[in-house]
Amino acid sequence: MKPDPEATRAIGERLAKILRPGDVVALYGELGAGKTCFVQGLARGIGARSEATSPTCIVVNEYQGRLPIYHVDLYRTEGLQEILDLGVEEYLYGDGITVVEWAEKIEHLLPAGTIRVTIRGLGDDPREIRLEGVPVDWGGDGG
Repeated sequence: MKPDPEATRAIGERLAKILRPGDVVALYGELGAGKTCFVQGLARGIGARSEATSPTCIVVNEYQGRLPIYHVDLYRTEGLQEILDLGVEEYLYGDGITVVEWAEKIEHLLPAGTIRVTIRGLGDDPREIRLEGVPVDWGGDGG
């Protein structure tokens, strides 16, 4: 699949419709690949009242909709101990939906059943999005 930024948001929005309390979505991709675009779609699909922005400087943003979304960005973290000190495990096993950018930093902490989204392509270039761990009948492309 080769979506543009709005199509990336649309895929996130479709995925949001099947997410349940406690679900974790792990995002993988280079800086500028479109991970935040994807989260914007998830937030829109959950009915969030505010638009998702990159939490790079504050590590976690929360958006309220039919379920809370905890948007965790580990880009600027420098080690596992720092990540654990932030309380990331509480989000991973909480009652909301947790979306983790740079999830490779905590791969071994991710719970069973984590949905993995890999985005390739930068900026306005066409993107390739691969989803793993979603039901076959989820209503989107990939999986």
